[in-house]
Amino acid sequence: MKIGELEAFYQLELKALYDGEEASALFRLASAHVLGLSFTQLRMLRDTAVDLVNEQQLLSMLSDLQMGKPVQHVLGEAHFYGLVFKVNENVLIPRPETEELVEWIISDSSLQFAVRDIKILDIGTGSGCIPVTLKKHLPQAGVSTLDVSEEAITVAKLNATQIGVEVNFILADILTFSSELKFDVIVSNPPYIRYLEKVEMHYNVLEYEPHLALFVSNDDPLIFYKAIAVFALTNLKPNGKLYFEINEYLGQETVDMLVSKEFENIELRKDMQGKDRMICCRLPA
Repeated sequence: MKIGELEAFYQLELKALYDGEEASALFRLASAHVLGLSFTQLRMLRDTAVDLVNEQQLLSMLSDLQMGKPVQHVLGEAHFYGLVFKVNENVLIPRPETEELVEWIISDSSLQFAVRDIKILDIGTGSGCIPVTLKKHLPQAGVSTLDVSEEAITVAKLNATQIGVEVNFILADILTFSSELKFDVIVSNPPYIRYLEKVEMHYNVLEYEPHLALFVSNDDPLIFYKAIAVFALTNLKPNGKLYFEINEYLGQETVDMLVSKEFENIELRKDMQGKDRMICCRLPA
């Protein structure tokens, strides 16, 4: 089949899940991955035949997409903050709003700690997108990261090696974890979606991404935030900062929790979509 014919076939076979433009975008991503061609090159070569091996690979990817599998899982990788991360069913696919959180930390830390080493702890490693990116852009920092999932840490270690940074990995549950180490920055994007919000979520997220990293009970949705805040009270250095990605519906509740624990300079920020999504606060000196 020719490139243009394959694109039309993607549109036809995916019409139950995606509109024509979305299907074409998925085809371009798959083709760029398999054929190594840019989007512009693909357009210019629409009448070029694809060899049988590559055609079969593209058709296999199409079958996965028809099942609702996220394109990042089909490709086995996701882009985050200019880097490429391996992903699979054991880790969340990195989101754009998490990039905004990382940008906030890099901007703050670059200014505040430019002349000395800093210690950063990420809680909830996942793919490693937060700790690996922070280490890549703040090479003077000592970065540690913690996760309860051994499978997630395996993926994150692979990403750290592939991207060429050294990160300290800790297999532990933050609900029971204790340490005597002190950090300048603690950051977390913990599970925060209440089970009652499942009805708002896309099928491919529910079916293919790890529920362990997504959901919390309706009765105690801030369970991880409270545990991390308590940990930060004893493990942040004076004037150290705590950063969270949060549930858009629980911004004020998260702020109130931090106030109750006497954190200072609490700032709630919206993401690019106008949703309450990030919080930064400071431990008093």
